Parts: sequence; structure tokens; C-alpha cells
Amino acid sequence: NQSKSNDTEPVTMDDVSREAKTLVEKVINDVGKTSATKQLIFGCASGWMTGYLMMKVGKVAAVALGGGIILLQVANHNGYIKVNWDRLYKKVDEVGDTMEATATSKGPKLMDKVRRFAQENTYMAAGYAGGFLIGIASS
Repeated sequence: NQSKSNDTEPVTMDDVSREAKTLVEKVINDVGKTSATKQLIFGCASGWMTGYLMMKVGKVAAVALGGGIILLQVANHNGYIKVNWDRLYKKVDEVGDTMEATATSKGPKLMDKVRRFAQENTYMAAGYAGGFLIGIASS
């Protein structure tokens, strides 16, 4: 009996992200070469899933955030905790500025890619947009 050795490298999130990106690009490129009907169906299905999941996750996140704010306020009012609101507002502003800087630096490149993809795959893009709206409405 030989025991198995653990010589394998640990999988990092970057590896998983790269692999997923490659897989998604391959699937989209393959579908982009098919008939207009298949592109429309694929776009509609993926758009519906995205819209539906976004609304479900968004609702859960909104409930969690709203509930957390209410609990924080009740605990602060009853004296269980002391919230330094000035420090909190300052941190929120810092995080907001960082997110805005990151979004604006990556935004134009991303929008160019989306525009190019939509122009090259009009049926899939139209199906995705329609499916996305149906997904939002059906959640």
C-alpha cells in the first residue's frame, strides 16, 4: 500500500477565475457561430437567469442590509453599543471614492467590449436583453 502524496499545488481564486473566463469565452464564441435562432435562445436563457438571480440576490441583500441597519440603530438607542457616526461616515466616503475610482478606470474598457460584442452578436445580445428583463419581472 502506497499512500498518496499531496504534491499538488493549491488552487487559487485567480486560477478558477481564469478557467471560468476561458470557458465562458469558448461557449460564447461557439454559440456566436451558430444560427440566429440558437443565438437568440442562448441569449434569452442566459439573460433570464441573470435577471432572475440578480433580483433574488438583490432582495436578500436589501433585507439583510436593512435589517442590519435597524438592529444597529436599536442597539445604539438602547445603549448596547456606541456608534462613532463621524468615523463611520468618513470610512463610507473613503470606500465610495475607492470604488468610484476603480469603476471609472475599468468602465470605458468594459463598455467598449460590451458594445463590440453586441455589434458582433446582435441576436444573442437582443435575446439577452429581453431575457434579462423577463427574469427581473419573473422574480
